[in-house]
Amino acid sequence: MPTPDSSPAGKIVRFGVFAADLAAGELRKNGARIRLQEQPFQILAYLLERPGEVISREELRQKLWPADTFVDFDHSLNTAVNKVREALGDSASSPRYVETLARRGYRFVAEVRRLESNSIAVNAAGTAPAASQPAPAAMHRELDVPLPNRGLIRRLFGLIQIMYLSFYVAALLRLAAIDRVTSAFLPGWGAFVIFVVVLVTAGVGIPLRFYLLSAVAFDHRRIGEKFQRIFLWILALDQLWAIAPFLMAHKIGVGAAFAAAAALLYVPFSERTLMRLAYV
Repeated sequence: MPTPDSSPAGKIVRFGVFAADLAAGELRKNGARIRLQEQPFQILAYLLERPGEVISREELRQKLWPADTFVDFDHSLNTAVNKVREALGDSASSPRYVETLARRGYRFVAEVRRLESNSIAVNAAGTAPAASQPAPAAMHRELDVPLPNRGLIRRLFGLIQIMYLSFYVAALLRLAAIDRVTSAFLPGWGAFVIFVVVLVTAGVGIPLRFYLLSAVAFDHRRIGEKFQRIFLWILALDQLWAIAPFLMAHKIGVGAAFAAAAALLYVPFSERTLMRLAYV
């Protein structure tokens, strides 16, 4: 099999916790060798030679399969790319390393460093000594921060949805108490308007939160895009519910209600950030 023409002998490319020896055809994670077949490694090597660039599927076909080769190219390429992602612990829906661009090709999105092969000594046990400087973590290409654990982000986002669900259910169970509190300082139509707003927004918010909770639980790959589309509606809803602590001011005090409201005002922006981190 041909190897990428531009792969210089004696070069090692590091990205995140991985190191790829392009000459030896070896991939290592924290010094430990990872099994990766020849064709998948050639695809990885070719992407590493041109990080940030879009490599078309046709270009990969010409690189890996000679013109006189008869093969199910689409299936073989998809299989090879999936093996690369499996070796890197990557995901097509939220890529940290190999990004798929529909109808265009692939792109390596993480930061890479090139080292001379003799700068990393690997012993017979297959482990490398600790480097004087740790390898840079893979960076988020939009937010310019290290890529965090997606599972943790999804759990945090889910907890926020559960928090709002508890707000809605508690408010609906205590509508009579809410009506008494609002009538004490907003007599007449004012109290009635707040009563209706609580009833309607809770009725809208419950299915919305269940949708977002189930989407992150099942890791729906387009939830990030859909969240951005409805963010302004979520922002308006969350800002209304940010004043909810004042309905309990007679029990917790005005200061505590103000602090809780201030924190709730920021929550929708936290949700948006979490979505951008987990779903690029």
